Amino acid sequence: MVTDKKKGLETQEISIEEKLRSLYQLQKAYSEIDKINTLRGELPLEVQDLEDEIAGLETRVGNFQEEVKGSDTAISGKKNEIIAAQTLIKKYQEQQDNVRNNREYDSISKEIEFQTLEIELCEKRIREFQAQKAEREEAIAASLSLLEERKADLENKRRELDEITADTSKEMEVLEQKAAEVEEKIDARLLQAFRRIRGNARNGLAVVTVQRDSCGGCFANIPPQRQLDIRSRKKVIVCEYCGRILVDAGLDQE
Repeated sequence: MVTDKKKGLETQEISIEEKLRSLYQLQKAYSEIDKINTLRGELPLEVQDLEDEIAGLETRVGNFQEEVKGSDTAISGKKNEIIAAQTLIKKYQEQQDNVRNNREYDSISKEIEFQTLEIELCEKRIREFQAQKAEREEAIAASLSLLEERKADLENKRRELDEITADTSKEMEVLEQKAAEVEEKIDARLLQAFRRIRGNARNGLAVVTVQRDSCGGCFANIPPQRQLDIRSRKKVIVCEYCGRILVDAGLDQE
């Protein structure tokens, strides 16, 4: 009977130890993946930012071009109004030559004066539209210049990212496969806890070894008795300060 209990205890100890070993192997695989992602750095985000900026610049240029077309249409309209006013002035001037009294003459003179003011107002508006058009054309030129620069930057960033991705894709594939295989050995609840801890840790470390009597994640001191418990590998122990799973350094050498 004692033998059966002892055998059961040994089976339990091996089970916990294997869980800890699997967790540590999973952590090492993800740490290597993190290194590759660090090597790629901010390039994916930089590429996305440049793509967004280029799209914004293209939209801006399109809007400015529409405004230039609008200014051209407005200028054309005002020029037509000037032509119409000049035609009326010519007509009124001819009528003045055939007036029968001063009252008719004054009335026609007021019409000529009104059309003259209309022409002056149209000419003023034309100058305003031309100024707006010139301003937009300058903005278009500046935006197109910046657009070309950003497109060149994007091409360089994409090339750099593609080169790094090509160099590390095989290694990344192997590591991801290894992580997937190890995850299959870990029960769902423990794996969920691992992912939660890893997600909350800035450096992505969910499982750490005890180093110099301290937690390898937050460097808080680990009491001697707790270190003995960790080395015994009989249960999953977490750091009281940072919540990371603690394993003995011996696992790293096996």
